[in-house]
Amino acid sequence: MFFLALQFVTGIFLAMFYNPNSIMAYASIMEINNEIYYGWWMRYLHANGASLFFLCTYVHLLKAIYYGSFVYPRQALWMSGIILLILMIMTAFFGYILPWGQMSFWGAMVITNLLSTIPLIGADFIFLLWGGFSIQDATLDRFYALHFIFPILMLIVLYFHLFFLHEFGSNNPLGVVSVIDNIFFSPYYVLKDFFSLLVLLSFVFYIVYKMPDLLGHPLNYEKANPLITPSHIVPEWYFLFFYAILRSVTNKFLGFLLMLSSIFVLFFLSKLLKKLIIRSSIFKPWHVCWFWIFVAVCLLLGWIGSLPVMSPFFRIRFEIINFLLYYFVNFFSFRWTYRAFDVWYLCIYIRGIWCNS
Repeated sequence: MFFLALQFVTGIFLAMFYNPNSIMAYASIMEINNEIYYGWWMRYLHANGASLFFLCTYVHLLKAIYYGSFVYPRQALWMSGIILLILMIMTAFFGYILPWGQMSFWGAMVITNLLSTIPLIGADFIFLLWGGFSIQDATLDRFYALHFIFPILMLIVLYFHLFFLHEFGSNNPLGVVSVIDNIFFSPYYVLKDFFSLLVLLSFVFYIVYKMPDLLGHPLNYEKANPLITPSHIVPEWYFLFFYAILRSVTNKFLGFLLMLSSIFVLFFLSKLLKKLIIRSSIFKPWHVCWFWIFVAVCLLLGWIGSLPVMSPFFRIRFEIINFLLYYFVNFFSFRWTYRAFDVWYLCIYIRGIWCNS
């Protein structure tokens, strides 16, 4: 919630000086960096704050999976959280295009072109999104407007997320229902959260003051040029996992479906498990092992997404399929936690069939 508020405040100040025009957008970013008092601070705080926002969200999501916070009676809470994640991803994508650098422009070209694979309405939808036959001024205007609209939708969904949290209560590491040993939110949780916030803010300010471009791409300091395609188009680090899934197959439509499925499969997680007395993984050793392998697979997919389509990408292309199978099978294996390795052997068997074919 703090990082969402930080993004709102810094974004409003940046919007006062930003010019959503394909000719002036990059120049306005340079003016914010070099001419406006503390403009560089606002810009780097906004950009790096988005990375910390995603980091906190991913950790929160993995924590919910580990402690079983998605099952009865918190299905509505889980669903609202996944909707919030989808809105975050879309908001970050639209915001990444606004600097109108070389990587921003070609990132928009790659991702929006995926919509052309949608049967019947794909071409018309791209024409509507671009505002023409290519990415131009109208496209930047639309992305600028959507970058403001989606955070407002995030606030609405966040309200319902907090409402469901207070309605059904928070989970605990033991994963059991407890209404006896409750403690007051203040001062206990206030001090705990304040300490965590100080740690994260120290990390953010260290990056902003010492390494402001650590999480960015150097090509974004070149103005967008539709005539020069970068040799390797790569998104921000928090999109690398989805980018690896997109590139895991040669068929563009199938890759697009797999990328969307990697997010929407989270919706069905609460349906796979019914009421459980003990939800947490700390009492299920096989589940703990399965979970940490799953985290490692997600990190490996993120690393693979940053690689160009050459060696070692070609050498590990079959392993990518193996990781992808593991990612999807993992969600359906929660029911059979104590038979996790049986499912893993099944993944290896399917991978062998895939390679031989």
